[in-house]
Amino acid sequence: MRFGAIAAGHEDTAAAAAAILRAGGNAFDAALAAMCSACVAEPVLASLGGGGFLLARSENGETLLYDFFVQTPQRRLDLSVIDFRPITADFGDAQQEFHIGLGAAATPGAIRGLFRIHRDLCRLPLELIVQPAAELARRGAAVNRLQHYIATIVEPILRATPEAFDLHRSPADPARLAGVGERTPWPDFADTLESLAREGEDLFHRGEIGRRLVQDCREQGGYLSAEDLLRYRVEIRRPLRLDYRDAELATNPPPSMGGLLLGFTLGLMRESPLHGVAFAGPEHLRLVARAMALTQRMRSDCAIHERLHDAADAGAAIDGLAAEYGSLIRAHPVATRGTTQISIIDRHGNLASMTLSNGEGCGYVLPGTGIMLNNMLGEEDVNPHGFHRWPENRRIASMMAPSALQLGDGRLVALGSGGSNRIRGAILQVLSNLVDFALAVRPAVEAPRIHFEDDLLNLEPPHDAAVLRALADEFPRQRPWNATNLFFGGVHTVMRHPDGRLEGAGDPRRGGVYRAVDG
Repeated sequence: MRFGAIAAGHEDTAAAAAAILRAGGNAFDAALAAMCSACVAEPVLASLGGGGFLLARSENGETLLYDFFVQTPQRRLDLSVIDFRPITADFGDAQQEFHIGLGAAATPGAIRGLFRIHRDLCRLPLELIVQPAAELARRGAAVNRLQHYIATIVEPILRATPEAFDLHRSPADPARLAGVGERTPWPDFADTLESLAREGEDLFHRGEIGRRLVQDCREQGGYLSAEDLLRYRVEIRRPLRLDYRDAELATNPPPSMGGLLLGFTLGLMRESPLHGVAFAGPEHLRLVARAMALTQRMRSDCAIHERLHDAADAGAAIDGLAAEYGSLIRAHPVATRGTTQISIIDRHGNLASMTLSNGEGCGYVLPGTGIMLNNMLGEEDVNPHGFHRWPENRRIASMMAPSALQLGDGRLVALGSGGSNRIRGAILQVLSNLVDFALAVRPAVEAPRIHFEDDLLNLEPPHDAAVLRALADEFPRQRPWNATNLFFGGVHTVMRHPDGRLEGAGDPRRGGVYRAVDG
């Protein structure tokens, strides 16, 4: 018997979901098990101190978006001392400044999300769902190459406090980060998961854990209050629905911008048929790059941005704007954090596409829990008004766009991506590969990608010199990369055929793992 298919960012994340499917759980049980395990196996990307989104499509076709992303605090407190400081992350070819400390932490939504999704969608008891993650935390997840690379980039954050470094410390050499293959046990996190499953979400939002967080914020310079934890709610939204060729996409709606921008770019692509166009040839890449460039232009136009954000029917607004911009893409040349994706389809046809983020983490670990808080109030991309000037009590906008795609022949696809500003472009290219070029899932995910931003066209290898020359008139600033890279996203993808067959691919750019779960 085949129980389902999973694509995720780490072997241990996928293994937790597989164990729950075999135990009789559905796709949503498995997604929560993977979420908890990702906090251990992909700790820079996922945390119960952060948040995320679940695009849930039940076997009867009903589709809902669970928004459990982070929220700005109820009030901007006049703090005499704010724990808020910059660090520099070294990406090798470039450096980037992040801000950390308790003053960078927004109200987390992951624990509320865990419990609300469980109440609404799951079959198994929560104690069973968190068991794989608790067991993983006690033995420690084996650090893979991608997670080690990410940890070295943000090492200043991981060394910001002794408690943070303890979560990443090598057991063989306590002075350095754990290396590839090493395991650092997280017994406090295992105990916390089991306590939450046993006692309920109030342990964090009203109880002992939350009280300690509020006390530390008050004494050490953070904004979070008891009111913030108590009033946080998961928002359930109708997904943004968009037609593309003969397929229908359901994705993350406003107030998040990732789905809107993805929809706008798809609308532009729809204006120019790709029938007969050579895959990865100059005409194909030119169309994708133009669509990306025009989307960036639209995003920077405040009036248009507000028109989309406030539209009663976002899908219709996107269609109208795409038609307006369509003449530009046809005729004229055109002169944003740490996330992970979990995609699952079970044998009944339930679909779960979940995207999680903790920013990069703020360096503060809740004492005795193994939970690092997010640093979203210290993210320049999500604080356009400036640091410490965020609007009060507002769900923070996100580029995350967990999605479900229904193809014209009845195939069903769960997909999404990490990658900050590259999220929408990564999803767009996989989606187009599936719809426009009829690629199977694995080649659709692994095909080279491009990304256009700030007048620079980034291209993954292999590079055809003739194609680069053909694009140079319109896109003279080009950066051909020497290897595939997590910069271009991580679109972990699974597909269910109408006859029940399953296929999928974990994106190798982000340590992707695909598992078909058999009995």
